[in-house]
Amino acid sequence: MHISIIGKTGSGKTTLFQALSGGAAPSGSSGGIVSIDVPDERLDYLTGVFHPRKTVYARVELSDTAAIDEGDLKNETVNQKSLQQMRLSDAFLLILAKFENGLPVDPLCDFRTIFTEFILSDMAQVESRLERIEKQYGKRDNPSIQQEKTLLEQCLAHLNAEKPLSILDVSEADDKHLRGFQFLSRKPMMVVVNCSEAESASGEAIVADLKSRLPENIPVLAVCAKLEAELALMSEEEQAVFMEEYGIKETIRGRIIRLAVDTLGLISFLTVGEDECRAWPIKKGTNAQDAAGTIHTDLAHKFIRAETVAYEAFVHHGGFPGCKKAGVWRLEGKTYIVQDGDILCIRAGN
Repeated sequence: MHISIIGKTGSGKTTLFQALSGGAAPSGSSGGIVSIDVPDERLDYLTGVFHPRKTVYARVELSDTAAIDEGDLKNETVNQKSLQQMRLSDAFLLILAKFENGLPVDPLCDFRTIFTEFILSDMAQVESRLERIEKQYGKRDNPSIQQEKTLLEQCLAHLNAEKPLSILDVSEADDKHLRGFQFLSRKPMMVVVNCSEAESASGEAIVADLKSRLPENIPVLAVCAKLEAELALMSEEEQAVFMEEYGIKETIRGRIIRLAVDTLGLISFLTVGEDECRAWPIKKGTNAQDAAGTIHTDLAHKFIRAETVAYEAFVHHGGFPGCKKAGVWRLEGKTYIVQDGDILCIRAGN
């Protein structure tokens, strides 16, 4: 999963990127990309059981994009590499400053600026496509083009009402078609309020206040990016002392990873063996055949069955032999909905 860190100039997004990446980006820069392992105690345990040559965790890829200020997306003046990263992202992590030059500001104003830029950018994209359709096809009877035109006109009306495309109710087929446009307002968004050191202890109150004024279902965290960036550069011993001194219960990396996994609706199934123990992230509701396809497309095409056991059952019964003896080792077909923590062994034909 790829997440773009976005925000206005001075929001602290690059400082937060440094905190999340362990200082991988030089101060004052943007445009960096870093991959972070998703901690998984289940995979740690299985590695201890199978002693594989390699352990592969699910990964989150983070990119630090160029700052977005009023008019940047509408006028396409934002860095094009950053814009491409944003369009390819699975979700956004929006950083909102709670202070500016030491003075308190209202993060809701910055949220509205970014929100409006997304709406205007998507409107321009829809209008451009509708113009091309009109020039190329005119009034010719082409069912698929007419269907696309109707869908885009529905999107345009929605955007004109200042509503993001993420809340537009469309059919599964239309949803698949819209994915190709990579509309910015269709992507899930998480918000991080960047507080001063003095305000960091009031994080819960800051979150509650902003959530009450934001659109529904946008998750919010409050952090002091400067403190988190300093923390990321410390040794484990130094981190423990620092976190106790400032009342930090968990680093921002763990909080963001959990939030991203939940926001994107992801779970992980597991594969094990002497060669490799691995976590495979998939969307909730994915069936066994499609899950097999995340390992290799051939496994989906030639899928026969999935042999599976829940991680908890594996631990409780002491491994595969105990699971088989207890009758919890199962054979599942193509339509089986994979559950979080399932240990799968895919059987496929030649």
